Amino acid sequence: MAECWNTDTGEAVYRSRDAVKNLRIKVHIQRVTSTAALSQHLQQEVLSQQDRGAIELETLTSQGNNEEELVVGWQEKLFSQYEMELFQNESACQTPLDRQYHTEVKALNRAKGKRNHRIFTYTDHDRYTNCLPLHQLVGCAASYITLPTFLAVRMASIRHRRQDRRTMDCNIPKSKIINWEPTEEFVKSSHVVNNAMQTMHIMADLGSPGRLGQKENECLLVTITSDGSGTVVVKPDFNKGKDRILTEGEKREVWRLTLENVSTSMKTEEKDREQNMYKDLYVRHKEYLNSLVGQDFEMPPVGILRYLMNGEIVSAKGFEYDNLYIHFFMELPNNWSSLPFQSLSGVTQTCRTKTLGKENVAFFSYPFNFEAFYMCEKESEESVPQWPVLYFKVLSLDTWQRYRTEGYGYLLFPAIPGKHIITCNTWRPLQTGTVSALRRFFIGGSPELEDQSYVRIPGTFKGDRLSRFGFCTETTGSVTFNLHCIQQARSFVDATMLKKRRQKVFDQLGGFSQQGAVCTILEAFQRARRKMQEARESLPRDLINTTSQLKIESSA
Repeated sequence: MAECWNTDTGEAVYRSRDAVKNLRIKVHIQRVTSTAALSQHLQQEVLSQQDRGAIELETLTSQGNNEEELVVGWQEKLFSQYEMELFQNESACQTPLDRQYHTEVKALNRAKGKRNHRIFTYTDHDRYTNCLPLHQLVGCAASYITLPTFLAVRMASIRHRRQDRRTMDCNIPKSKIINWEPTEEFVKSSHVVNNAMQTMHIMADLGSPGRLGQKENECLLVTITSDGSGTVVVKPDFNKGKDRILTEGEKREVWRLTLENVSTSMKTEEKDREQNMYKDLYVRHKEYLNSLVGQDFEMPPVGILRYLMNGEIVSAKGFEYDNLYIHFFMELPNNWSSLPFQSLSGVTQTCRTKTLGKENVAFFSYPFNFEAFYMCEKESEESVPQWPVLYFKVLSLDTWQRYRTEGYGYLLFPAIPGKHIITCNTWRPLQTGTVSALRRFFIGGSPELEDQSYVRIPGTFKGDRLSRFGFCTETTGSVTFNLHCIQQARSFVDATMLKKRRQKVFDQLGGFSQQGAVCTILEAFQRARRKMQEARESLPRDLINTTSQLKIESSA
């Protein structure tokens, strides 16, 4: 039979939306030693000889001494034989709870008596519950019970002190509230995790039939803990009658323990009622949040696009030197504006590189945000919206506070809202010759751009062609950006807007859709046709008349 015992006696954690007061556990204990087997055998003989009247049934040991089954509810108090004898005497009652138990014991004595024989409970309010993990777990030689941990000992003691302590005054203690240099002994004696947990112990008196009510025969069967938020911890877990309890003493008896969850299941109607209640609660909570937020969002004026961008400079890689930092600024084209307090430039922290594969990568994770407004003053067919540009410069710094220009680059703000991960390649001006390379290595000097917008087409350039012939550069590393863009305009939410008007909004505000591409082609065709008409009108009249006469003769 020893091979059938359950060795997995750890605790189990259950979570339920039902109230813990509805928990019901069926506890069944049975003696499985040779004494019980002999008693069972004699009982069968008595039943077979009962008709002949050879032996009376009452002369043998009753089956109730070897087996008991009981359904226990959450925090249900079942008195042991020791408690029945203790609380009968009113002089032994010291607390209001003891006096309440005294009244209940007297009522049980006047009635038919208690319904339990060996199984009893210790609730969360009992005085024995506080000190039970200290002496009961060690004293009971159950095969599945282990020694209490340091945290269990500390928790038991702190709970015991909390219930027995009485505050004399409301003054703050004069001792130090914060210990800035705690020792190891101070941490062990003071650092305690104290959660609002309720505990219940189901016990059993495993003594001989004539020796019930002795503390040394009490044994812990199961511990149930709940935090009041739907979490229930049961130790040991519900089983199938394979847990073994071994008692101490001269007669080392073995008992079988069976734990079963017999809580009443909810009916279908109750489940539906509960689901409807939760749905109604969620709807009310949603309405409450909507009332806090409101429906009147801040909207830009008519004809103005609001552009918000939350960006992050993620990393930089492929540069020659270490200890990198990035200086950046935004440039606003025509018809764009920003708030007065909006910062249009910034500098990241200095970051050391980390080797990933064959590249040296510096992870900045530097956040920045930007807000701008676009307004088209006059609707011209040739007006093409230009988006803001972010110019940046990567520099390196050494221990002698010498900095070097590692690369220039730019980032055009995305015209499509959403998330964008963009990697921008960089370059730096290169001065040929060995002297410039030595100067860059030893004293940190390197060529720089006077106008950083020269990386792209400068905003001050008014010509038709920009020539960079003879300008020597060197490709360096790359910088990765993570951008989250939002576009807000009143035209986007106007449901009564016509399709043509919506198309105009997309064209003016930079929407790249299929319809926008078609309209762009049509506009280009109209511009080419208008230029052809202007060129035709500028030609001399005689040349136009000669051309028309030649057309008439050829047709004749």
